[in-house]
Formats: sequence, structure tokens, C-alpha cells
Amino acid sequence: MSSKRQGNARYMIGTVILLGITWWQIGPHFPHTWSDSDLSLLESLSIDSLPSLPPDRSNTYADSDDAARFGHKLFFDTRLSSNGQVSCATCHVPEKRFTDGLPKGRGIALSGRNTRSIVGTAYSPWQYWDGRRDSQWAQALSPLEDPAEHGGNRMAYVHFISNDVTYRQNYEALFGPMPDISESARFPDNASPVADDESQAAWEDMSPPDRQQVNRVYANLGKAIAAYERRLLHGPSRFDLYVRELTSGNAGTASDILTRAEILGLQLFIDEARCTECHNGPLFTNNEFHNTGMLSFPSDLPDRGRIEGLQKVLEDPFNCLGDYSDDPARNCPELTYVRTGIELLGATLTPSLRNLGGTAPYGHKGQQETLAEVLDQYNRSPLAMIGHNEAEFPLRLNQRELQWLEAFLLTLESPVAAADAWLRAPE
Repeated sequence: MSSKRQGNARYMIGTVILLGITWWQIGPHFPHTWSDSDLSLLESLSIDSLPSLPPDRSNTYADSDDAARFGHKLFFDTRLSSNGQVSCATCHVPEKRFTDGLPKGRGIALSGRNTRSIVGTAYSPWQYWDGRRDSQWAQALSPLEDPAEHGGNRMAYVHFISNDVTYRQNYEALFGPMPDISESARFPDNASPVADDESQAAWEDMSPPDRQQVNRVYANLGKAIAAYERRLLHGPSRFDLYVRELTSGNAGTASDILTRAEILGLQLFIDEARCTECHNGPLFTNNEFHNTGMLSFPSDLPDRGRIEGLQKVLEDPFNCLGDYSDDPARNCPELTYVRTGIELLGATLTPSLRNLGGTAPYGHKGQQETLAEVLDQYNRSPLAMIGHNEAEFPLRLNQRELQWLEAFLLTLESPVAAADAWLRAPE
């Protein structure tokens, strides 16, 4: 036996072989015995251990029902794009766990990376694969001006909200009066510091106070969208039900919830496969950045990952320390004490493992179509194309063990814990 903690499963397998009995003749139940330390670890992974949502002090409206309803409308509105065909829900599809099923997201054009699910991201201090935004509301603003996603500009969006009677009412009920942007010489139709050259030039011609007014309205749109997204959380999975029964002393009932293969995969997950080194906590992520030697997408240069995302989040005017944060104390420890260093080259944000079965393909650029391919990557642990692969030791699991591990991962499937009305376009 390679380790004491894996002894239970392999001892049983060895005993069965010695007795000349095939594994699948054992019977309907798998009476697995967990150590006290194992049970403690399993409990820490359960959704029942997830704390209440921490407040987002940078967004006063994060827990406002009115803001969530306004954000819900904005999230599904294709008019928030330059061609009138792209909404947030174009890439974050509710039926696909708020992903899109594509290797790379596609809005107006092809984006640079795979679309991450937004379910549960209210718990994360970083957004995107490279962590280039530090809040849900700051993240919600970025695609609106990305030429490959919504392709618009902040001045056009502010005009749109101001001119739409319903949206203007929604906005002013939450944030107070819209600024007067009727003077075209001061507030052109299109202007932004990050859009096309013409829009950038128009932005530079605006006075600093006028730009600040536009930024304030634009930031508030992100805060409303974030209030909606904050309501999209993970529900309990079969794994969580299994842990509930175990920790309640109902081991017999628990054995009816997961199959033999799933339980053996869970044992591997917390032990020999070393998955909990990064995929820990109730959301199965440490919310940190790691280089795991992922191959580049065909024809793409190796992704520099966090090393560039770090620079972008520090420069973002909508970050926690910026002028548009609602926290007067600017209490932003993640940003203030952010980890730096060359080891972040090629590193990407550890994804949650919940609902993997419904969110293929995998990897920061959708390089891997199946979970089997993902597990094979870790099993081989190849050299990184850029930077250093932190998972430098191959797992060397056999094919049956890899199948068990995949079987366990699929037990993390669960519905989104939100009312049905939030999971479709508002009427």
C-alpha cells in the first residue's frame, strides 16, 4: 500500500481478488469506513459548510432586491451590445449552468478564453481565469466594452439607459437622478477609454468631471448586474447528501447515495490524487492561481495568465480601491496584499469543481473536451509550455482509478439554488 489513508479501499480490493470473487459481486452496498480525519475533511467540502455570503462593501446595492431585478433585466437584454444581438446570457446560458458549452466564448466575435460559470462567484475575490477583476460588478462591466463580446462603449450605454423610460425609472429609483447628458458637445453618442480609436478620442475630449459622471452611471450598471448574479448559488449535490448522512451517523443510508466507484473516487480525491491541495472548501476551489502545465489552444501562444491579469486588476479604475467603490474605508485586503511573483506566469484561477458534468469543455481555453482528458493531464503532469508546472509529480493512477475519480466528480452535479424566475429572461 502506498499510503495509510488509501488502505481501506485497496485492502478490500485485494481481499476480493484473493477470495476469487469479482469486484462487482460484492452486493448493492459498499460499507466504506472513513477515519475521523477523513470525515472532518469531507465535512469541510460539503455545501453545508459554506458560510453565508460575505458582504460586498464595494457595492452598496449587492443585496438589494430592486437592484437584482434591474440587473436581471440588464443581464438578458441584447440591446446592451453594438449589434443588438448579444447579452450577458448569450455566453452565460442558464440551462448550461451559466456557461456556453464552447471552447472559447463567442459574442460579436471569438473571445480569448473559455467562459467560466458565474454560479457561486460571489464568494470569489477574483473574477476571470486571470483574475483581472476583483468583484462581480467590475467583471460585469468588462464584456460590455470588449470588442469580441458586447462590443459597445460606456457612453452609448449611458445614453441607452437615460433614453429608455423604464430603465431610467429603474435606475433613478435605486441610484438617484441620472445626470443631464443631453448636451451632445459634452456627451457624444460614443465615447470610452477602452473602445475603438474614435470612441477613445471622443473620451479624451470630454472634461474629467463629465467622464466621472459617465463612469459613475456605468459602474452602477455593473453593480445592478452583480446584485442579480449574487443570487446564483450552488445547491446540494449527491456528494453533499452523502456527507450529511455520514456526519449524522447514518453510514448505512449514506452507502445508498453513492456507488462503489464514486466512493472509491472520493477516497482517491482526498488522498492519493492530492486534489484537495487546490480544490478545497465547499466550492472545491482555493480561489488561488496555479500553473498546471495546461497545453495551449491550437494556434494560440502560451497564455501568460495571472502575470498579466494582476497588472490589469491593479490598473482597473473600477477595482475595490478605486473611486467607484462604495466602501469609504477602501478595506481591500486581497488587492492591498495581493500575491505577486514570477511563479504566476501561466497560472490561472482554480475553478470550482461543482457542476463539471454540465460545463464542458474544460480548461482556460476549452482545450479539453472531457473530464477523462483533464484527469489524464494531471496523471501525466507534462512540462509547462510557459512558466513552471506546479503539479510536477505525475499521479500515475491506473485507468480504473481514473474512472473512479471521474465518477466521483460527477456526484457534484446540482441545480442552481435560485428561484426559477431568476433562471430565465424576465417577462
